[in-house]
Amino acid sequence: MPNELEPMEPRMSNDTAARVFGGSPLGVIVRLILVSILVGVILSALGLDPLDILHSLQRLVRNIWNMGFDAVRWLWGYFLLGAVIVIPIWLIMRVVNAPRGK
Repeated sequence: MPNELEPMEPRMSNDTAARVFGGSPLGVIVRLILVSILVGVILSALGLDPLDILHSLQRLVRNIWNMGFDAVRWLWGYFLLGAVIVIPIWLIMRVVNAPRGK
């Protein structure tokens, strides 16, 4: 039961902002900045340049093509290594967060 002395507008706008951002706006912005830096480091390691992204992507594809099937074997190994951790965690999260029957 809402308190009549408490205004509803600020509470509703905070709830709306949290719902739109998926949490507190400042927390989401900080997480987005950290994830952007991490992705930037990964893309830089792959040789991608934000100023010339198309040329960099073309060069990356050409390098992978030139490596031949060794690249497929290399990617498959990393996929299996990551999947051993990611897939069980994903399954556990799906089971834990599954809607319960009433």
